[in-house]
Amino acid sequence: MNKSDLKPQSVFEQFARINEIPRPSKHEEKMIEYLKTWGESHHLETRVDEVGNVLIRKPASKGMENRKTVILQSHMDMVCDKLVDVAFNFETDAIRTYVDGVWLTAEGTTLGADDGIGCAMELALLDADNIEHGPIECVFTRDEETGLTGAMGLKGDFFHGDFLINLDSEDEGIIFVSCAGGRTSEAVFNITRSAAPSNYFFLRGSLKGLIGGHSGDDIEKKRANAVKVLSRFLYQELNRYEGIRLAQLHSGKLHNTIPRDGSFVIAVPNAIKENIRADWNIFAAQVQDEFHVTDPTMQFNMESCEPETVIGEQEAKRLITALQAVDNGIYAICQDKELNEMVETSSNIASVHTEQTTAHVISSQRSNVMSNLDNMCATIRAAFELAGATVTTTDGYPAWKMRQNSELQKIVIDSYKRLFLKDPVVRGVHAGLECGLFAEQYPNLDMVSFGPTLRFVHTPDERLLIPTVQMVWDHLLDVLKNIPAKE
Repeated sequence: MNKSDLKPQSVFEQFARINEIPRPSKHEEKMIEYLKTWGESHHLETRVDEVGNVLIRKPASKGMENRKTVILQSHMDMVCDKLVDVAFNFETDAIRTYVDGVWLTAEGTTLGADDGIGCAMELALLDADNIEHGPIECVFTRDEETGLTGAMGLKGDFFHGDFLINLDSEDEGIIFVSCAGGRTSEAVFNITRSAAPSNYFFLRGSLKGLIGGHSGDDIEKKRANAVKVLSRFLYQELNRYEGIRLAQLHSGKLHNTIPRDGSFVIAVPNAIKENIRADWNIFAAQVQDEFHVTDPTMQFNMESCEPETVIGEQEAKRLITALQAVDNGIYAICQDKELNEMVETSSNIASVHTEQTTAHVISSQRSNVMSNLDNMCATIRAAFELAGATVTTTDGYPAWKMRQNSELQKIVIDSYKRLFLKDPVVRGVHAGLECGLFAEQYPNLDMVSFGPTLRFVHTPDERLLIPTVQMVWDHLLDVLKNIPAKE
């Protein structure tokens, strides 16, 4: 399959144009201007609010003027991650895509289909003149990935539709009707540094090749977390030998991603350096075996390196002990049968970075039950505070609760059955969606979320399953055609 053969052509053409526009989270100015210019050039009512969200309205097609108004919503920003050996500037360069069998992916970077493919569907719909639909409001929010700035800054009069379809989901055939709420916690350790004692040898250990993934969607897959793996080895060695000194520990980039690589530098007495190397080799083999199903490509390396200053012995031990102790992964499973026993509550250690005078640890907590989110955040805070860190937790975003007797859910489910002759899965998602924030501003808004199949989002392995784009496009058009009349 060539890129020119991708169907639906109109959607993939819009996606290709979007991927020429740099749009990192918090730096979406070029995308905002593109959308504004695009809407105005198509003579459609276009509005940009004070935080940078873009709204483009399209009147109903002929004969559909009395239908209820549908809001289509996607976020314009993308997670920016790349392989360590790939030269790429996300603030200036276009994403380079290629077809790999039935998948569309990028050359060493995130693809931007989260949520560029949703934006592309909206633009393709706005551009078309042969689709039956009632009044449409297309909303493009900014900074979904790192702060939900757009959704949080949304005013209650920005859009006026009756139904909202969020196009930011990643599994074709699943209709999402609720999502987790989430918060981010940062622990800051104060550290001091000094020269290493004489007769010490410096070693650098590194880990790469983990699968990583989205800390909400992929937490249930129980993949290895690079921060936890590296701190696990360090905790083992600090408690096995006297005198090991930590100089550096770095792993993870983004608050909403399972870290996939990292490294540490330690200083060890000359007498035990070979013991450390041997322990590392044994540890690597054990961990590779432990995660051989979820992370078959992990690579461990250890080499000598140049001397540098080391962190205070007790300060380093408190940091490593906290990283060993703190909860990571699934904390609770939802018992609501309507949501298919999905993950309810989790925490992900997203990054750790030691600087000259401080060490910073970022973690993200999620739950569909807000009281359990409070509890998870308190658990993380307690672990780090016991180790002497100062902990701050963001206000985060609310969970989106499933709407009972939803009119839109019935329309979307019936449409799917009619088109594909099978039942869709109806469930919640452990990732955060902007629907929870929309529900606060628009409590009567009836919402669902669906989209084509994506895999390995938030990583350079991100890929889009091409045939599912046509399926979702057909489904979306059929839903719009069957929206009921206003009462």
